Amino acid sequence: MEYPADAASKGGGMGRFHFGKKQMPAFFMPGFILGIIYVNFFTDKYMAEQGIFTEYYLSRLLTVRIDPGGFMFYVLRVRLAPLCAAALLAMTKLRRVSAVFFLVWTGFTAGVAVSSAVAGLGLKGCLLCAAALIPQFLFYIPAYVILLRYCLGAPQVRWNRQKSIGVALMTAAGIILEIYVNPSLVRGLLSFFQNIV
Repeated sequence: MEYPADAASKGGGMGRFHFGKKQMPAFFMPGFILGIIYVNFFTDKYMAEQGIFTEYYLSRLLTVRIDPGGFMFYVLRVRLAPLCAAALLAMTKLRRVSAVFFLVWTGFTAGVAVSSAVAGLGLKGCLLCAAALIPQFLFYIPAYVILLRYCLGAPQVRWNRQKSIGVALMTAAGIILEIYVNPSLVRGLLSFFQNIV
């Protein structure tokens, strides 16, 4: 539920402005651009030494056997830790600052990942990045949008039980898909790359 914008004018600083879903790209895109700049101007030597996005690395991925238990623990830790941190910060006066930081940092890491993949593998790298996000991020993104919209729009935007259920269900669905579906999609794409060489 949304309330009149003048309710936020009682606070200072960022509270005087109305933020919402439409403003999220305004924070994400600068971080994304900074990530691209960082990779292209500051990390050439690092990328060359690491060799993460190389044909050799792709061939090694095909031979890796995933431990289901270990992978499940990894996914739960990586996905739930930032979500819980964001949820806790959403209950404090730092919710808007933390939401802006999260969007900028997420944009930056996305820019670094995409630029590194394209620089090392070209079109293959771009496709690999996309495959690594599908299908779980089709659920993670809406869950975070709900949470971040509240952080940026409160007190005009109020939290309720429906939002809690929605975030929980979409996060759970994303985790299940990331554990049981995404590895097969990535492996299938890597096999396709190997067959067309």
